[in-house]
Amino acid sequence: MMEPSKSIDSSGMDEFGYTQTLDRSIGKFASFAAGVSYISILTGVFQLFYFGFSMAGPAYAWSWPIVFVGQLMVALCFAELAGRYPVAGSVYNWAKRLASGTSAWLAGWLLLLSSIMALGSVALALQLTLPQLWSGFQFVGDGTGPYDFAMNGVVLATIMITISTLINAFGVKLMTRINSVGVFVELVAAVLLILALGWHVVRGPEVFFDTAGYGEGHDLGFFGVFLIGAMASGYVMYGFDTASSLGEETKDPKRTAPKAILRAVTASFLLGGLILLFGILAAPDLTDPKVGSVDGGLQYIVLSVLGGPFGKAFLVCIVVAVVVCTLSVHAAAIRMMFAMARDNNLPFSRQLSKVDPVRRTPTVAAIVIGVLAIMPLLINVMQPAIFTILSSISIVLIYLSYLLVTAPMLRNRLLGTWPGDDSDAGFSMGKWGLPVNILAVLWGGAMTVNLVWPRPEIYNSVPPFEWYLQWGGVLFVAAVTAGGALLYRLKIRHQTGVLPEHAASVAAHPSSGSAQQAGFAQQASSAETGVEDAKVP
Repeated sequence: MMEPSKSIDSSGMDEFGYTQTLDRSIGKFASFAAGVSYISILTGVFQLFYFGFSMAGPAYAWSWPIVFVGQLMVALCFAELAGRYPVAGSVYNWAKRLASGTSAWLAGWLLLLSSIMALGSVALALQLTLPQLWSGFQFVGDGTGPYDFAMNGVVLATIMITISTLINAFGVKLMTRINSVGVFVELVAAVLLILALGWHVVRGPEVFFDTAGYGEGHDLGFFGVFLIGAMASGYVMYGFDTASSLGEETKDPKRTAPKAILRAVTASFLLGGLILLFGILAAPDLTDPKVGSVDGGLQYIVLSVLGGPFGKAFLVCIVVAVVVCTLSVHAAAIRMMFAMARDNNLPFSRQLSKVDPVRRTPTVAAIVIGVLAIMPLLINVMQPAIFTILSSISIVLIYLSYLLVTAPMLRNRLLGTWPGDDSDAGFSMGKWGLPVNILAVLWGGAMTVNLVWPRPEIYNSVPPFEWYLQWGGVLFVAAVTAGGALLYRLKIRHQTGVLPEHAASVAAHPSSGSAQQAGFAQQASSAETGVEDAKVP
């Protein structure tokens, strides 16, 4: 394990109470690519188009700009925090500086669980594309058996997660190089796909203003099915905080990370929105049931419109997008586990926070995350309804963890304890901070309720139809939140404190330093006594 420096750390990590143990080698494009690859428009839009379309038809596309505006409010808050605290496990470390120890631990706990579940869900997206590229990728049966589709998806996802584990364990340089190349391919492919679909448009934009009979018989009419279909957009546009979670490995992070966050969410909105727009306008027949089916969707439209080698080439680019998205989700989960473990806030913290002295990456955390992500996939073989619930819940937990940052941030603004303009900060919203923060909290609360609402279309869409499956989202979120809070209050909080091998030298915190620095020094020393660290202002 790497030993902390005994002199003042020139990397700036001593400001946050830690010594620099990770490899600071990520540049501007690689930081931007981390956020873009986590959002991954070619993964998310193609994976979930069929669902949004099947719920609300062409007009579901309006959910894309609505979700973007809401998530942009959150991204602006995160950019301001990234400009001050570019530390691994960003959401957890931000909450630690804004709220109580319990809230901060819950923010990290919920995001860690969601990232592990999301990793499996993303890797499963290969099943939607690879067999359409070549039937040889259907390793299990011929795809017509009752479990062929689900079991083959698990095989492909397991292979992908294993590869991702090896790459992430080898070091951040290899991961970011592969990720940057993949994102470049994804961006070029997205632009070319937009142009190709735009060239083959067969209808006008009036289709987006026609409910086309969707919502008939629903209690809330079209609005009710639109809220459900909007989840297809809500499930895609998140993860932009990854750029800051890799902050300890980024050059000039206080300025690089905020820009990367905002550029990632904006680029994803523009490219993803245009793909949705022209994909719907270019579809040969919007009444074709394959457009809204899991084995069809946007992939089916692309193959139908472009056909032959061109359609196949774009599907290859989708596979590339899934691969780099898997790498990015895995990398973000590793940093969250590492960040919580070095604060002694997880079981087996000393092992999970171990950094390879040569590769300078949390190798143990990479392996553990990979193993934990594969385990829930086995549920998908015989009980796809339960795995669908888990996949949906993973997104709920992400929005909830974001809310555990934006809500205390708003409270600090209202109490006048937010630092405001700071010459050392890499990004500031100035006078717009308060209204943006209010909108971010309102949006986060509304989306959390919409995502967790016990609708049968989400949480019990396939047999067996049981009440506990429909209420699975509410029950699971309540269980992991309450269980996590109890675990922290009864056990974890009594051991929390920066592990000595990760703590900045006390000499790096002069007696004349700020109260914040003194708080971090106290937190570092509390690791020896097992006393809970005081809340850092």
